[in-house]
Amino acid sequence: MIRARTLSGEEVSWAQVQAQGSGPPQGLWVDVQAATPEEVQQVRDLFPLHPLALEDVLEEGHWSRFESYPAHDFITYRTLARPQDCDEFTERISIFLFPPESGSAGTVLSMSRRGTMYLETVWKLLGHESVNTPAEITYELVDHGTETFGAYADALKNEIEALQEEVFKNERLDITSAVFEHKHNLSRVRQLAAEAREAAMLLVRHGRVEGSDMIRYRDALGNLDRAVSRLDAEREGLTSLLDMSLSFQSQRMNQVMRTLTVVSTFFLPLTFLAGVWGMNFKVMPELQWRYGYALAWGSFLLTAALMALYFKRRGWW
Repeated sequence: MIRARTLSGEEVSWAQVQAQGSGPPQGLWVDVQAATPEEVQQVRDLFPLHPLALEDVLEEGHWSRFESYPAHDFITYRTLARPQDCDEFTERISIFLFPPESGSAGTVLSMSRRGTMYLETVWKLLGHESVNTPAEITYELVDHGTETFGAYADALKNEIEALQEEVFKNERLDITSAVFEHKHNLSRVRQLAAEAREAAMLLVRHGRVEGSDMIRYRDALGNLDRAVSRLDAEREGLTSLLDMSLSFQSQRMNQVMRTLTVVSTFFLPLTFLAGVWGMNFKVMPELQWRYGYALAWGSFLLTAALMALYFKRRGWW
């Protein structure tokens, strides 16, 4: 699918764009999604696309990067498809920025496999006061893509807080697998955000950016820096959560071992007394005594009671 709009927001058919004559059209945003080989060829015939840039567009799995070519700037930008659920992990948009010619405003060409979560939002903004130049379109696409990292950080923070509450409510809860799953996803998102930040940084440093637009791009770069910092903070939060869970497990194990130790300690003197009275000597007066059995039980109970009292006062039980 190929669609186009003027920078003032007016819809233009692809046939009209092709009919404008030779050379890249000016003053347009052309958006290409899920292009067929024939549509890709039509775009190549109309725009002077660098072969390496087009190769990146058509290649699956390519991460964010920026490059400035003689005919255009090029940025491919990979972000999160569903920030709250990383199963549908990423989506990518590639943007070609063609400089103005003969006093025109320049042209933006965006290409993607199936669009992005935020593409339609920016498409509808075109023609408004703040979105009517190629630089402003690129800024909005980059900035909206950056917001997916912030949304993921928010969702992860809420998940960490929920896990913390569960651990405090139930110390027996094992969250190890959940924490490691989050850490695995977070490491991928962190790498994704770092690559996006590098691409945005190169766009600011080496792109064909006018002074008035530099502030916008620096703002987008600052948002990316903050997103990466938040992801690092959530990684520390996951580590702290895992440490807390392991600490609770260790504490619970210590309590179990202490209880077992106390119980076994109770039986040490009782076993000793039973062993003494179980010896096969012929002369053991208390064995023949009428109250010998009661004396034995009394000794057992008194010894256990005194030990329990001692352990209680010492705080061992």
